[in-house]
Amino acid sequence: MDRIEACRARYAAMLARSAGATGTPLERAFALVPRERFVGPEPWLVEGDLGFVPAPPDDPAILYQDVLVALSLERGINNGQPSLHAGSLAALAIRPGERVVHIGAGTGYYTAILAELAGPRGEVLAYEIEPDLAARARANLQPWPTVEVLAASACESPLATADAIYVSAGATHPLPSWLDALAPGGRLMFPLTSDHGGGMLLVTRPGPGRDLRDRRGIGYAARFTSNAAFIACRGARNEDNARAVAAAFRDGSPARVRSLWRGGQTDETAWCLGSGWWLSSAAE
Repeated sequence: MDRIEACRARYAAMLARSAGATGTPLERAFALVPRERFVGPEPWLVEGDLGFVPAPPDDPAILYQDVLVALSLERGINNGQPSLHAGSLAALAIRPGERVVHIGAGTGYYTAILAELAGPRGEVLAYEIEPDLAARARANLQPWPTVEVLAASACESPLATADAIYVSAGATHPLPSWLDALAPGGRLMFPLTSDHGGGMLLVTRPGPGRDLRDRRGIGYAARFTSNAAFIACRGARNEDNARAVAAAFRDGSPARVRSLWRGGQTDETAWCLGSGWWLSSAAE
């Protein structure tokens, strides 16, 4: 093992520890995927106390710390906080052979992690709305033949049925098309955010034969797994939902959330009242 491989292995172990996933396929995935392949040519810009600054040259070891790396500083696009993604992916619990959709793939680093988790029998469909980033992701992901990259929005048309959907851009609401794409037992992980941050929300469709429909609407299990702040997901934001999310985070603990409902009649367990959807502190 050379020096950079050793740094990557220590980084993977640190991330797995932070996510409660030591010794799991998640740790192996982070140990296998070279982050330097996905962050473009040097000089790399990493976030420090004074904002993004150039990393020391000719040393990828800096990338194997829990740091943000800029992909496009002028557009506010970065490679993402590894510990946040590790925790989110641990909760999403990708299984070998699953079909995964990644929304907001950037240049493909976390897409590659998803592909490692889904394995050679799985499939990953990655959406990236920025054409230049999509082209870079397509080139970067050549070693992962189970990945397909689309230079397109994932908010404008129905998605293919998926076992798991992972969103790497902030939405003010769960899009109906995302929820509709979930297979029975499927999971959606996305950043539910206002203009002031929010949290990573894990939504799970009931398993086969257990679809929930009652006066509260169509029900899903839901819980927040961490706080989160992300670049906006174009096509998945509106002002009314942003205000509702901001008010919910201001007035109550996200740890109370247990379910998501589409439509239907709200009740006293409501935690966040969106447009056509709501979060409840009661189990689904």
